[in-house]
Amino acid sequence: MGLSDSSAGSGAPRGFRVRWTEWRNRILASPTFQKRAAAFPLSRPIARRRAARLFDLVAGFAYSQTLYAFVESGLLDWLGEEPRHRSVIPEHIDLSEQATERLLRAAASLKLAEELDGGWWTLGSEGAALSGNPGAVAMIRHHHLLYADLGDPLALLREDRDTDGALSSYWAYAQSSDAAAEEAGAVSPYSRLMAASQPMVSEQILSAYRFSRHEKLLDIGGGAGAFLEAVGLTTPDIALGLFDLPAVTDLAYTRLETAGLGPRAQIHAGDFRHDPIPDGFDLISLVRILHDHDDDVVLALLAKVRAVLPAHGTLLIAEPMAGTRGAEAMGDAYFGLYLWAMRSGRPRRPEEIGAMLSEAGFSIWRTRPTPQPLIARIIVARP
Repeated sequence: MGLSDSSAGSGAPRGFRVRWTEWRNRILASPTFQKRAAAFPLSRPIARRRAARLFDLVAGFAYSQTLYAFVESGLLDWLGEEPRHRSVIPEHIDLSEQATERLLRAAASLKLAEELDGGWWTLGSEGAALSGNPGAVAMIRHHHLLYADLGDPLALLREDRDTDGALSSYWAYAQSSDAAAEEAGAVSPYSRLMAASQPMVSEQILSAYRFSRHEKLLDIGGGAGAFLEAVGLTTPDIALGLFDLPAVTDLAYTRLETAGLGPRAQIHAGDFRHDPIPDGFDLISLVRILHDHDDDVVLALLAKVRAVLPAHGTLLIAEPMAGTRGAEAMGDAYFGLYLWAMRSGRPRRPEEIGAMLSEAGFSIWRTRPTPQPLIARIIVARP
């Protein structure tokens, strides 16, 4: 009996995998097995790693709050300039000596900070890596909104998705009409965050795809033009187009003009949910767009793109995707709840996006490897 048949009845599905999983779970849940595994020399390292992973799940929120406090207090930037003596740190971050010591020790345990001889402190290895990634820092700074929504995660999951929350209000630009976004004052913070985090995504795309094979690129939902600027500066012969809400296109125009790309750029104002997509482009890109929207919006957008692409045209999709090997938790645990709190979109696996592409009329799609798939994976589709 297949899984779909048995799951339709009252009993659980049976089969070798189910029986093996049940046996495994009974063994792992057994206190006797846990004690023996921890005592036996060959299994002791495995038991310790498993216990550490379990504790990391329990303590993960405290870790993320330590990271947020380290960044928001200014310690990341200040310690990055030069080592600081413990005697001057409390006054700089406006904490008591005891609270400062507690924060520094917590940060050191996560390798964000590191204690040197004589009471001097500097950045740890993770802190140094973070200091060179302004996009990640920008994401961390706005995470207090996500943490506010996740204070009661079951309440968040039970709420209607039309209910406003801290994170959904922040992303009003992405989810509202242009007028509503302007009224909410949402365009500037949204655009700043996207512009700050875009370089690490652009780097993945530029490393994996050759844009010089195309004549004209249209970036849909291109915001302030950060991705378009990156392509334009590395591909001198490609014409550039951007399509986004009128409230943000002025930012894109200014950015591209400043970069010397104005003569090559066409700025189109509109809402892809309601307005026609400009045609005449042999390459259309959707960078971090699909996972922000629900299936009906995505399907309609893909169909619109398919309708305006020439027979030799290409659609390039780039975003973090669920099911990424080694980053499974990022896809379904982080982005799954993040997008739920945002009240729109969901993380999708490449094959899910592929199925939607086929439904929208694309005949060919395939993935392209990127150096850091956790940051972004690429799908290329053709009519």
